[in-house]
Amino acid sequence: MSLQVPTMAEMIAKGESPDILFWVGCSGSFDDRAKKITKAVVKILNHCNVSFAVLGTEESCSGDPAKRAGNEFTYQMQAMMNIQILNGYEVKKIVTACPHCFNTLKNEYPELGGNYEVIHHTQLIQDLINQGKLSLEKNETFKGKKITFHDPCYLGRANDVYEAPRKLIEKLDAELVEMKRCKSKGLCCGAGGAQMFKEAEKGNKEINIERTEDAIETAAHYIATGCPFCNTMMTDGVKNFEKEDNIKVLDVAELIANAAEL
Repeated sequence: MSLQVPTMAEMIAKGESPDILFWVGCSGSFDDRAKKITKAVVKILNHCNVSFAVLGTEESCSGDPAKRAGNEFTYQMQAMMNIQILNGYEVKKIVTACPHCFNTLKNEYPELGGNYEVIHHTQLIQDLINQGKLSLEKNETFKGKKITFHDPCYLGRANDVYEAPRKLIEKLDAELVEMKRCKSKGLCCGAGGAQMFKEAEKGNKEINIERTEDAIETAAHYIATGCPFCNTMMTDGVKNFEKEDNIKVLDVAELIANAAEL
């Protein structure tokens, strides 16, 4: 099945306006591993006939890493450029698979004139299931498997989104096992605050190793993530313990797409 991914420019040229803008984010656009998450989201959107479009080459970084690293000037330049494009297309609703983009677009763009309804992809997928557009009946892909969910900081503690990803995992007929540090007491994977792009500081252990230990303790077969940065950090953690054959790291969207056989 070929993926249908229209751009805003193409849709506007046809006199059409999509219901949702899919904000792909830098990771989902350029990182080879994260591209698979993007494809999983698109497969679900296509399967459910959701009217959506992407900005394509008009999309720039949300500015989150610059802001977190303390470069407010660069952040505002990035944000203003994006807001100009989004407002030009009269975008109302945005979905993104990256909690960093989600948090920035939702909570920080309004003060610069960018007011949108912003949702995380797990919330959108949950809505599609609730509306009966996506069925996971009789799926046995993950039957009898244990899945643990690692809460992304900017999805959980920053925006109180805890239930949507968990409800999706429960739909998989798998056992959701929680790490001892989860939900509002979750532990960061170590990549937020622009840490993803710098060398680790001196210490006796990397944060992602500590977090992977939490996950291994649950004896889960899968570590589910809802953020491309978390996915990278947890994957590196699993490799560190040489457990790639026993523990797979997948985004919630990938779990759903696999179960629905899309």
